[in-house]
Amino acid sequence: MSQAPASQPAVLTVLQSYFDGRHHGDLDALREVFHPGAIYVCATEDHLTYLTMQEYFPIVASRTPPAANSEQRRDAIETISFAGQKTAFARVRCSIGKRHFTDFLTLIHSEGRWQIISKVFHFDLLENEGI
Repeated sequence: MSQAPASQPAVLTVLQSYFDGRHHGDLDALREVFHPGAIYVCATEDHLTYLTMQEYFPIVASRTPPAANSEQRRDAIETISFAGQKTAFARVRCSIGKRHFTDFLTLIHSEGRWQIISKVFHFDLLENEGI
């Protein structure tokens, strides 16, 4: 695994846009950070959730964004690792309502910019957080 410190600020910018897009329900921001061919996967529940971006974006559009409910942000970047100059992996945490997510985001550098190509995540329910 190689470090690519010159790329780290650009990846951090993408991750912040990801957090902001989720919190505000900003589809334009999310379309910028996700590669059009990205996948969205969760195996937390009894069934596997596997969506394309064309399937995921309408879900985002239909829900009330956390910002509209004045939800406290719980965004955190736990790790970023690089494999060469065009591949990165980020483990991040964030919340929506009573769901606290651990996201594994794989990013690629293509056509002059970084984008998320896969989001595989797990969530826990926060019952006693007062959210």
